[in-house]
Amino acid sequence: MAASTAQGASHRSRLRLIVIQTLVFSLLATLGARLYYLQVISGEEYQGQAASQSVREIVVQPQRGLIVDAMGRPLVTNRLTWVVSLDRTLLGRMSDEDRVELLRRTGRAIDMRPRRIEARLLLCGDEGAVAGTCWNGSPYQPVPVAQDVGEAAALRILEQPEDFPGVVAERQTVRQYPAPYGINAAHVLGYLSPITSEELDAAELSGDSSVNGASVVGRAGVEKEYDEWLRGQPGYQQVAVDSKGRVRDDVSDLEAQPGDTLVTSIDAQVQGVVEAQLAKMIQTQRATRDPVTGRNFEADSGAAVVMEASTGRIVAMASQPTYDPSVWVGGITDQQLTRLYSEAAGTPLLARSFQGQFAPGSTWKPFMTVGALTNGYSPDTILGCPSAVQVGNRPFHNHESGAYGSIDFARALEVSCNTFFYQVGMHFWQTLGSDPDDVDAKDPLVEEAENFGFGEQTGIDLPGEASGRVADRHWKRDYYESMKDYYCDLADAPQDEKTSDFVYKFAGEFCVEGWKYKLPDAVNFSIGQGDTIVTPLQLARGYAAIANGGTLWQPRVGKAIVSPDGEVIREIEPQKERDLGIPKSVLDYVDQALQGVSTRGTMAWKLGGFPIDQVKIRAKTGSAEVYGKQSTGWVASYTEDYVVVMMISQGGTGSGSTGEGIRAIWEALYGVDGEQVDPADAAIPGVTPPASLPIFGEDGSILPPARDKD
Repeated sequence: MAASTAQGASHRSRLRLIVIQTLVFSLLATLGARLYYLQVISGEEYQGQAASQSVREIVVQPQRGLIVDAMGRPLVTNRLTWVVSLDRTLLGRMSDEDRVELLRRTGRAIDMRPRRIEARLLLCGDEGAVAGTCWNGSPYQPVPVAQDVGEAAALRILEQPEDFPGVVAERQTVRQYPAPYGINAAHVLGYLSPITSEELDAAELSGDSSVNGASVVGRAGVEKEYDEWLRGQPGYQQVAVDSKGRVRDDVSDLEAQPGDTLVTSIDAQVQGVVEAQLAKMIQTQRATRDPVTGRNFEADSGAAVVMEASTGRIVAMASQPTYDPSVWVGGITDQQLTRLYSEAAGTPLLARSFQGQFAPGSTWKPFMTVGALTNGYSPDTILGCPSAVQVGNRPFHNHESGAYGSIDFARALEVSCNTFFYQVGMHFWQTLGSDPDDVDAKDPLVEEAENFGFGEQTGIDLPGEASGRVADRHWKRDYYESMKDYYCDLADAPQDEKTSDFVYKFAGEFCVEGWKYKLPDAVNFSIGQGDTIVTPLQLARGYAAIANGGTLWQPRVGKAIVSPDGEVIREIEPQKERDLGIPKSVLDYVDQALQGVSTRGTMAWKLGGFPIDQVKIRAKTGSAEVYGKQSTGWVASYTEDYVVVMMISQGGTGSGSTGEGIRAIWEALYGVDGEQVDPADAAIPGVTPPASLPIFGEDGSILPPARDKD
């Protein structure tokens, strides 16, 4: 019995041993098979994955394309500067003590506080990161912390790497503004700033590979409008790193492709003259006493436009106040940015030439003349020009209450007779739209203003253009709906010391019938007063249409895109908006009348001795009254070739505030010296511009053509 029991136990032990052995062999076989799969079958795949985890990609930023004027003169180029960057990965491997010491030592070398360096090293999205300061690029490449570093400091970092581990000093290109002829052109050229995370996300979704986290992009002017051409294509450098993230070796390189060059229609010499004259006229008016108020003119801002009459190309465009575009290079400070938006500083960032909106005053009258002559009036029409016309219970006066007897449209334009045009506006209101509640009443003057493109954007190739406003019946109804609550609440409340009698009375009247388009509205519209506003660019385009026989063009600053090797890859042709359909006889009549403004009308006193028989300047002056402010002065002028418009806000009368500046611009355009015209001295010679651009330097800059004058 005992032997049988022992034999059974031994048998069970052998079975357990066999099971264990089987399990062991099975595990070994499984592990062996898996090892064979990993090393033999999938060995190459896993080896590649392991290698890829030790390779990091560094973005190589492209050199941004240049911007030149129509003659190839450089307006925006690139310059070489020393940039100091820090390797975040290596810093992360350091002890806190070593990191602090390195930042302190680097800060002393480049004259920068360690706290500012820390702020620039933060990745955008990290806690405490500040937009515009944080790093938006790859975390595996050195982060730029200082630009325009002195050469001595950069060489010290390069020569003493043991004292500056992970600190890189290298030369990079940044924007430079050569300013030929001393020009500024900030509002035309625009500026750059770092790409935002939202823009980067949008680019990734659209498959746009031309931008990355370290890119800068155009924010205004042609820098923004032609950004995709100017930015180029980034390159990529793959580097092998060790387990601590330190770079061991280069793996591969894809060279960056520089951006294309933008050739503009701007002429730097004319731009220089226009900017200088605009600034001079503003300074002159600030020193001139306003006869109405007894104090000097504010002359708080101004703008000027020179346009090719037959194409709409912009030859020059200036705005005041302006700013230095180089303040954006390397990052703008909060103080500088605040000033650019400051009303106290005159809002320098606002481009008055195409973003500023002003009442046109009497420069509006030629368009009203066209509207009248194509809707029942004729060149033979004679109307009185009394000192005042009674409109309802209020007299509407001429400037300084002048009276000129019975005159025609041409003489009314020459002397800028308000009361003549009041009667035209009254006639159309009384015969076609005397019901003030009828928003759809016909109004030939409004229709002609819209035909000339007022109240809509011109389509210029610059971002942020204002549309102006034609204050017709529809606008007045819409304005009432948007403002009635404000004015009705003001009218219902007791008048306080902050509300003037005029405003309080206006609020009451507006609340009751502010939507009604009354006779005074029509009268004001006929002379460019009231709520109608235009941009200087819109006015220039309208006069160009008169000059060229009735074609409305979309203004253009861009002229061509040229590759880095000098090949023209795109010509930017002028864009016709539409033919206005105005009879030639009407345009010829207005043209002759505006010549009279220059020879015997309101502009003649500023053109004494000018060779008007050789350079036939047509002009119209304007002084727009603005409630609570001094008058806005305008002169709009043209020849067969160009349109020149200048305005000064709170500058006084049109010819008085800008006439001398307008004359100086025309003298430069045609080479006028006294009573003589020398085409050889013209700012824009009558020759074909160069067919190819100058040779590019190593830093991306180009020299002006040898034919330029000093």
